[in-house]
Amino acid sequence: MARVVVGMTMSLDGFINDREGSVAALYPDFATLRDSQPMRESIQNTGAVVMGWKTFAMANDPDWYVGNYEYQVPIFVLTRAMPERHPREGGLSFTFVTDGLRSAVAQARAAAGGKDITVVGGARTIQQCIRDGLADEINIDVMPVLLGGGLRLFDNLGADPPQLEREVALELPGGRTHLRFRVVR
Repeated sequence: MARVVVGMTMSLDGFINDREGSVAALYPDFATLRDSQPMRESIQNTGAVVMGWKTFAMANDPDWYVGNYEYQVPIFVLTRAMPERHPREGGLSFTFVTDGLRSAVAQARAAAGGKDITVVGGARTIQQCIRDGLADEINIDVMPVLLGGGLRLFDNLGADPPQLEREVALELPGGRTHLRFRVVR
């Protein structure tokens, strides 16, 4: 059965963006990150992606995803309404899901062909995945910066967050530390 893998990069003090909403301080090594072992493994193991609307909208031109985005697989975007312009499709396809995270994960599972479903956020999407017991694995990259404010990844997990078991801890170039945890059921 396909695993649901959630994750993103955060600062040492737990923020996924700064007070202005910028992620620049967390990705000074983006070119190196794309060629890192954890990213290569994630791309190889991923059969479908679930993406929050804000993450999708970070690309000024939705056509940018075709040929540029790491994951050239079916992408399921959580949204309240359909976008005005549907992005063109190439090695990937877009499905805009208006009936919630569980539906998006179920559709991604069907499209993934037994491979992983990677949830790329944003924070609320990942928090809900963890809170609702959908996440099987949590991948966190920690950058050695202190942002002092912004949006925290692990807020709003509810009163009974899951137990985790560390599987991997890797030092990557640029000071990045990659951590992978299995959600204990």
